[in-house]
Amino acid sequence: MNEPNQAKASVLAVARDAGHNFSKPVCDSINVVTGLGVEGDAHYGKLIQHLYRIKKEPNDPNLRQIHLIHRELHEELRAKGFDIAPGDMGENVTTQGIDLLGLPRGTVLKFGEEAAVEITGLRNPCYQLNDFREGLMKACLDKAEDGSVIFKSGIMGIILKDGTIKPGDQIRVELPDGPHTPLDLV
Repeated sequence: MNEPNQAKASVLAVARDAGHNFSKPVCDSINVVTGLGVEGDAHYGKLIQHLYRIKKEPNDPNLRQIHLIHRELHEELRAKGFDIAPGDMGENVTTQGIDLLGLPRGTVLKFGEEAAVEITGLRNPCYQLNDFREGLMKACLDKAEDGSVIFKSGIMGIILKDGTIKPGDQIRVELPDGPHTPLDLV
């Protein structure tokens, strides 16, 4: 994999919500805490916080501490007739200028001066997308040339280093040593 073009990678918006609501309100900044997630967010914790998954495996580690979606997906969805804004799909960070879905597992994203996130995998789209906007789940899926499903509803990560993330922060990408493992659902 080629080194991603980092010159344009930045944060467009940040969001958090203490409740387990689908959408998250946009805010001025978010604080991230090593091994726990986004301070003040419902998915904050060392163990899994996703309501569906907590019923099945409550002692699993939280590999979904932070959710990122690229602005380019919002634009693609708008072209398909969906009015989508930052935070609408539950993401904590809306990025721009970076192909999040093309990053391998273990990539580290560094935000601003301090915060660091390790990418753990893809967000699995769920029925709540359709509850938010009818047909949105299907719009967040695609087919690769080999027939496999492409999940486009963002990526998940864990917090490696405390810090504050805010709109305008540059994103620096550190790819893991090879060979690279493509993202899978977490």
